[in-house]
Amino acid sequence: YKAVACAIVASGVSTFAGYPLDSLKSRLQTIKHPISVPSLAILVYREEGVRGFYRGLWIPLVTITFVRAASFTIYSGTKETLRDARILNRDTLVDTSLLGGLGGALAGSLISFGSAPFELVKVRRQLEYSIAAAKGLHISQPPGTLEAVRDIVKTRGLFGLYTGFKLHFVRDTSGTALYFMEYDGMRHLLGRLPSGEQGPTPAWLPIHASLVPFVCGSLSGVTSWALIYPMDVVKTKVQQRALGGERYRGVVETLTRLIRGPDPQNPKPLLAGIGRLYRGLGVSAVRSITTHGLLWTFFDLVSNYIDRLPVR
Repeated sequence: YKAVACAIVASGVSTFAGYPLDSLKSRLQTIKHPISVPSLAILVYREEGVRGFYRGLWIPLVTITFVRAASFTIYSGTKETLRDARILNRDTLVDTSLLGGLGGALAGSLISFGSAPFELVKVRRQLEYSIAAAKGLHISQPPGTLEAVRDIVKTRGLFGLYTGFKLHFVRDTSGTALYFMEYDGMRHLLGRLPSGEQGPTPAWLPIHASLVPFVCGSLSGVTSWALIYPMDVVKTKVQQRALGGERYRGVVETLTRLIRGPDPQNPKPLLAGIGRLYRGLGVSAVRSITTHGLLWTFFDLVSNYIDRLPVR
């Protein structure tokens, strides 16, 4: 229960703090013409106001909190089960990292079945204007969350809520495995004891012990997200086209068009295409530093608070 309580509090704070950046990230991934993050933020503010940055917040605020609570529970339970079976139970960097990676992979794969519909609705709400434009429509007031769900089900059926699920599954399984593997490995390097308590930090990074969760959470969030970012771009693009009623494009075709452009006879330079594939990574990196740093900081704070409570 401690992992659940810690995850609920930490996730709520971090999700609210990082959501405006996530909204900008989704827009940058799908917009066709180059635009800077500040310019896009000004454009969103002029057209939609402050609410534009938080459109669709309640779904991820509730679902991400639930997902992270379940994810942390599965991750922690998997590690305890493997340790009890004397699998990867040595106090080494390799064992600690692999143990976290296995727990993360199982958590990511299981949670993806429940989180996929909610993320699809979140993408729909964040990209309402571009999806409407693809349909040849002009909207002055975007529909609410329930209206978006009803429209998806009406247009694509109940299983339409799982549009792009294969990409979502692969992204979440690999991304969560990398995330927890890196976090546990970094915590080991920065002096976490086998008991789970924070020991002295190494001489090569003499930071205060209270900053260790933020540093490890930020670095693991940024690096794991950077590795799976192209997959997330393809997923968002596939979902956007499906929601807009456009012709389906597979993963390979979508990736090729993103990198080389729509005209095979006149392909874009490879580096420019890769740059487009990573469009929005900067704002995603800032979001990851914010959300994952705060997530682990508050997770440790709540965990330490619970540990200090008197035992009845």
